[in-house]
Amino acid sequence: MNTLEKDVIVADRLTKSFGAFTAVDRICFSVAGGEIFGFLGANGAGKTTAMRMLCGLSKPTSGSAQVAGFDIARQPEQVKRNIGYMSQKFSLYEDLRVWENICLFAGIYGVKEKEIRRKTTETLDRLGLARERNTLVKDLPLGWKQKLAFSVAVFHEPRIVFLDEPTGGVDPITRRQFWELIREAAERGITIFVTTHYMDEAEYCNRVSIMVDGRIAALDTPLSLRASFRAQNMDEVFRRLARKATRE
Repeated sequence: MNTLEKDVIVADRLTKSFGAFTAVDRICFSVAGGEIFGFLGANGAGKTTAMRMLCGLSKPTSGSAQVAGFDIARQPEQVKRNIGYMSQKFSLYEDLRVWENICLFAGIYGVKEKEIRRKTTETLDRLGLARERNTLVKDLPLGWKQKLAFSVAVFHEPRIVFLDEPTGGVDPITRRQFWELIREAAERGITIFVTTHYMDEAEYCNRVSIMVDGRIAALDTPLSLRASFRAQNMDEVFRRLARKATRE
């Protein structure tokens, strides 16, 4: 397991309200550099709203958070430049070739042209996609698309990458391969902030938080959470907490 560094995400009473509805309610937590941090919660628990704030895409109603050393409310552009992001909805351009997608996003992230050429070849070789270099992304199997999207999200070696349900809809073998890429990135010091509906994936995280009704109901290592709830697995822990939800 990688050696964790100082905190790169710190949230202090982070809150987001929409009128009378509080989607995220005074959450406090921190994430260490190089950590794989699972951010779990049922639909409507507030995790997507919280992630949008942490990515600098939505301003908090109150409270604060620092991501990669930058204030999410006052310095959202600096936050964006120091993170990678992969949406649960496939985020690459389907009508561009594999290599064109890599070069496009690398340029957006500010990677130098000479570095782009070298790293593109390395990335395709590592993914086993060298022969698919000129294939349109829409013609790739879903699992390959997801692995490519992750590799694009970390191409510029961001300090943190946010993954929003990255393995949704792919088969178990591809999910395991995807998590190998996640572990490799964490070993390089990239912090992984990941949401997932697959509780077996929660077991791969250094720590896991579980949101219920906009608040963090539990936060610890998978081993400690299972022990605290006397549960056989993380699915059992999650179900016990999710049953406490009062809002739809």
